[in-house]
Formats: sequence, C-alpha cells, structure tokens
Amino acid sequence: MLKTTLLLSLLGALVPQGSSDVYPTCSGRCGDEADRGYPCQCNTSCERFDDCCFDYAVMCKGAAISSCRDRCNEAFDSQNKCHCNSKCSQHGNCCSDYSSLCGGDAGGGGGGGSVSDSEIKAISEALYSLDSNKASTSELVLDPQALVSDSQTSSQRDLAPLPLFRFLDEEALFSRPTFAALVALLDNYQRVTGQDEDFSPQQLAEQEAFVRETMSKTALGRKLYTFLSSQGYYASEEDFLQDLKMMWFGLYSRSNNKKDSSGFEHIFAGEIKGGKISGFHNWVQFYLLEKRGLLNYYSHSFDGPWTSYPDILGMQFQWDGYFKQVGSAIMGCSPEFDFAMYSLCYITRPGKRCYLSLGGKQLIIQTYTWDNSSYGDGKKYIGSAFPATP
Repeated sequence: MLKTTLLLSLLGALVPQGSSDVYPTCSGRCGDEADRGYPCQCNTSCERFDDCCFDYAVMCKGAAISSCRDRCNEAFDSQNKCHCNSKCSQHGNCCSDYSSLCGGDAGGGGGGGSVSDSEIKAISEALYSLDSNKASTSELVLDPQALVSDSQTSSQRDLAPLPLFRFLDEEALFSRPTFAALVALLDNYQRVTGQDEDFSPQQLAEQEAFVRETMSKTALGRKLYTFLSSQGYYASEEDFLQDLKMMWFGLYSRSNNKKDSSGFEHIFAGEIKGGKISGFHNWVQFYLLEKRGLLNYYSHSFDGPWTSYPDILGMQFQWDGYFKQVGSAIMGCSPEFDFAMYSLCYITRPGKRCYLSLGGKQLIIQTYTWDNSSYGDGKKYIGSAFPATP
C-alpha cells in the first residue's frame, strides 16, 4: 500500500484543503456505479470508456483488492478477489482484514443477517404464486394411509398396504421442460457413497440444462434472481446461474476421500451411507422409484396443512433394502419451485432454519453447509436442505 499512500499524498498536495472540487480518486469508490458527478470512474467499465481515475489500477486492481482498506461497504464487483460489504460474510468471500477494518463478521458461510425473515416470507409467497408448473389435484393423487407418532418412526413396520402414489399424470407433467430436465438428471448418480462420481459430457450438459430451464426460463426462477440481485448477492444473472451450478453440482467427499457427493445428489436423488438412506427429499424421485418397485412406502409421521399442491409430507420408507426413518419432501411442486426454495434458504440462511410462507401457512426449511471443502473464494457447498417437520 506504500504506492497508494504516496499517490494520495501527492493528490492532497495538489488539491487545496476545503476545496469544493471533487477529488479524482478511487479511494472508497472501487466498483461503484458510474457517477457523472465525478470527473473519472472506478469500475470495470471505465477501462472500456477510458475514463478511469489515475489511481484506479492501484486502488481497485491487483494487490489492493485483497484488502478492505478504503473499501468498507463498497458496492459488489465480480472482478474483485474478495469483498468488503455486509453480504461477504454470507458468501464466505470477505477479504482477510474485513473484520478488523470494517467491523463485520467474516465467518465462512455466514448466517443470513441483512435479509429479514419478513422479506424471505414475502418472496416465498411470490414464488409460490408463480409455480404454474405444479401438479393439480387431478394430475397427482396421493394415498398417505397410516399416520404414526414420532416414537414409531424407527419401527421399520410397513403399515401401508398400497403405494403412496395412487395416480400421476405423467403425460401432462413430465412433458413440461423443467420436469423433463429433472428426470434426465436423476439416474446419473451412484447411490452408495465412497465411489467417485464420473460424469459424461452428456450428463454435464444435463446439469447445465436443469439450472437454466428452472432458473432462467421460468418466471419463478427469474423472480428469485431479481430478489437476490436486489439484495446484493449477485451482480448478473450469469453469476447467479454459475454459482447455483457450483453450490448444487460441485462434487465433494462424504466417504473414503472420493468425490462421491453433491448437494443435488444428496437432496434430489438420495444416497446410501452407513447402511441407511441419506438425504432423499424429492417427490419425483420417490415416484419413479416406487413405480419401478424399488421403493416401498411404509407410513407418514407428518402431513402439512395445505389442501392443494405443494404440500409437505414426512415419510417412512425402504429403498431397495435400506430404511429412511423420516424423509420429508415438498410434494407436488414443480422442479423449479423445489430448487428455488432450497436455494433461497441456503443463500440467505446457510446452516440455519429458514421461515417461509406459502399461501399464508408457514414452511420451515433446514439447511446445512458442507464445511470440509469449498469452491470459489471459500464459498460452501450445500450439505443438505429439507422441510423441517415437527
């Protein structure tokens, strides 16, 4: 920072104290939007328009952007290696001196903070109203059958003589692009942990297609991006989509130091670890496996208050010989709604309970960060996310 200090000292000598002229410096302005009240600018666009301040390279690029000196509370700039605003702790990408210079909490993964519970409830209601691809009560008919108490969930007794899914209109639902994109993904994984996942180019393309179909090509997904962008989480839609792809599909190890798991596999497809089912919180996967005779529904211990879809169900079941004591899922929703609710909660409330509102009724999502590895500038992969049932 010696070079910066010398430059600013020279500037101070050139501009009289108390002058009403605007100092042409980038001190405290790195990443700010263009402001024609200044004679020069301090964002990446200034290089293209050739109107950068003289100290732009020193203050806003290179070694300077690894520190929060003169940068506290600056606007988000995707070109920076680390950040110095209230959102950086939520993304785990604060500069190392953020806490000491800006007085904030730079803990990896963060814990929400600047987005209020009321704001989260409001956006969840908006997303709920936009779920045009959800199943209707004529397209999906469930038969929950036996209701058990919490003390009975570990009994491993099959109390349901019939399948959970009495009827599903596959032609109507699975022909919709987001459902088709989800179904294409679900058979890409090895369910037992401890084995490296190895994706073909086609399977990697299916991951990309799912993110874009659900988040970029639906009104629901675009609404989620608009909300998160307005809160300072993302500078562009492409940043948003790429971050979702990494947090959901980036591989990490749950067993034997193998790249054997991801947030998507754990939550949507389900895994087997330690002789039991781990994760598995998606109703479409449940339906497909039950239809193939690989899943046997036993009972349920929780049924949400909703009378149409989406609804919440906490289920006991066996998957090809492995038992799940309580597997909760948002039933009948579209893939984009599932993906959006979990993403919203993970981004704004990582590792915490997230309080949503759907049609005036409360839904609680519990999220967990994966703390053993990270991506980008220390961002945490999704460990798990699911509806919390009483």
